[in-house]
Amino acid sequence: MKRKEFRLSVCFGSMDEEKAIEKVINDIHRYLGKDTEVVVTDSSSDRTPGVAERLGAKVIRQPPRGYGVALRTALENATGDIVITTDCDDTYPMEIAPKMVEMIKNGEADVVSGSRLKGKGRVPAMTYLNEFGNRVFALMTSVLYGFRCTDATTGFRAFRSDVIKGVEWTENIGLSLELVFKPAVLGYKVVEIPIDYKARVGNTKLNPFKGGLAMLKTILKYKIKPIKKKD
Repeated sequence: MKRKEFRLSVCFGSMDEEKAIEKVINDIHRYLGKDTEVVVTDSSSDRTPGVAERLGAKVIRQPPRGYGVALRTALENATGDIVITTDCDDTYPMEIAPKMVEMIKNGEADVVSGSRLKGKGRVPAMTYLNEFGNRVFALMTSVLYGFRCTDATTGFRAFRSDVIKGVEWTENIGLSLELVFKPAVLGYKVVEIPIDYKARVGNTKLNPFKGGLAMLKTILKYKIKPIKKKD
C-alpha cells in the first residue's frame, strides 16, 4: 500500500529579524524539503518580510500586536496536514523537525513538543531568570492539568492539523502554554522530546516580567474556564 503523502507547514511570527530569517527558512527547506510551506506573520520595519518572500514564504503583514496574535494568524493560514511552530531567531534545531513529523505520521503522537529542559541541568542559552520561570511554569502546568510536562513555553512543536483546527486559541503572550495544555486536556496525545536550544540571533522583544505575569494568568485561567473543542 502506498504511504500517504503529508503536506507540511511551518509557522512563525517575525519582527525585525533580518539577521536570522534567511538561515531559519533555509534550514526549514534543508531539513523538511523545498515543498514545505512557510507561513510568516510579519510586523517588521526592516528587510525581514522581503527576505522571507524572496525565499518563497507566504508573508502576512500586520501591525505589531504580540506573539500570540502573530502566530495564530500564521496558523490560520497554514494548509499543511502537519503544522510545525518555531521562532524566527534561530534558537530551535530544525534538524529535529523530521523526527517530529515522523512521530505524527506513525501515529505516535498528535502533538510533539520540543523540550529545552527535559533531562537537563543548566541551559546556557537561557538567562537564569528565564530558565527558572520556564521550569516553574512547566511544573504548574503538570500539576494543574494532569500531564507530565517539562517545558510548557517552548515555541518548537509539531501538530496534526486537526488539532490546530479543532481547538479555540485565545491567548497572546500565553499562546505557547495554551498550545500544549489544551490539546492534553482534550485527550490528544502530547509527547515531549528533548531538544538543544541556542542563543538567539538579535535582541529579544519580550519583557520577562510582563511576559511571566501574562503566562501565569494563562495557566490559572483555564482551571476556571472550560476547555472545549470547536463545534
